[in-house]
Amino acid sequence: MTVMTAAAIEEFLDEVFPHRQGTIEGIDSMRATMSLAIEDEHLRPGACVSGPSMMGLADVCLYVAILAEVGPEPMAVTTDMNCHFLRRARGDRDLIANARIVKLGRRLVVGEVQLFSAGDESPVAIVTATYALPDSD
Repeated sequence: MTVMTAAAIEEFLDEVFPHRQGTIEGIDSMRATMSLAIEDEHLRPGACVSGPSMMGLADVCLYVAILAEVGPEPMAVTTDMNCHFLRRARGDRDLIANARIVKLGRRLVVGEVQLFSAGDESPVAIVTATYALPDSD
């Protein structure tokens, strides 16, 4: 069971991280799904989605999954991120991110995010990341 709803997370992010991109599509226990409507600013030459746009959505999506589990924590920060680009992300479709928390510890959270071009079954990238949680004392 999550401790924050998608609406509460959106409201929190509007306050502490207003420049983030993407829309929360759903949250579940240890999971989150987000989408990014692709605009010209997200494209690189060849009309495909840029790596920074993909990694940015993956980072925010994992943060959303973490917030759903631990509550409003502005100081949860990314400490490590690794991205494997598998194929071209189509510039004419939304980008979809599915995050899954692999391990939720007291200090570290490890997760995986699969990115898809909307409507495709095969991921365009797989991201693994670690977040550090602040001391709770």
